[in-house]
Amino acid sequence: MVITKTPYRISFFGGGTDYPAWSKENGGAVLSTSINKYCYISARFLPAFFEHRYRFVYSLIESVREIDEIKHPAIKGVLDWMNWDTGIEVHHDGDLPARSGLGSSSAFTVGFINSLLALQNRRASKNELAKNAIHVEQNVVKEAVGSQDQVAVAFGGFNIILFLKNGDFIVKPMILSPGRLTLFQESFMLFYTGQSRIASSIAQSKINNIKNKKVIEKRPLSKKEK
Repeated sequence: MVITKTPYRISFFGGGTDYPAWSKENGGAVLSTSINKYCYISARFLPAFFEHRYRFVYSLIESVREIDEIKHPAIKGVLDWMNWDTGIEVHHDGDLPARSGLGSSSAFTVGFINSLLALQNRRASKNELAKNAIHVEQNVVKEAVGSQDQVAVAFGGFNIILFLKNGDFIVKPMILSPGRLTLFQESFMLFYTGQSRIASSIAQSKINNIKNKKVIEKRPLSKKEK
């Protein structure tokens, strides 16, 4: 059995510039940090003694014979992308509720890919995990999502993530002194409102509106403005 532990994230600035519709034209940058709340996934090969071939336990329980029967879009997308053909059982547990706006969907996708690769005795880099999760969510599942969550939860830490016009990204860790880091951590609070939402449905309206946005070029300040 393999158990993976993937952090959730908080995004501070730059959200929206990570959508490909924007970043491939203008580039983008996001400031975000992972937090000490996690998505846990346990996975094992399923012996061939059961009526089902695939079993997944999350908010629902799915026991099916064929991948095409799977309802969970990320699970089905990852298995299709990997051309998976071996029986497995997967359990998902999270420290926080789903759809709470903390990157839980991408944490699941990254953790699930990581767990399946581990079952195959393969180890992917943080960069590979992020890129694979972005590909599955955007191109296989075709969800209206950006690219910051996959990178943030795959790399972990407090980072500036730059999104390049060629579709690649660069992760730059924010280096803080211990005192400054403590001050930063003690200067904000996080509350759960009890409300949840599907990020991709909200993101679609933002993506549709990107064509109406434009980058405002900076100009030198005049003497009076200085």
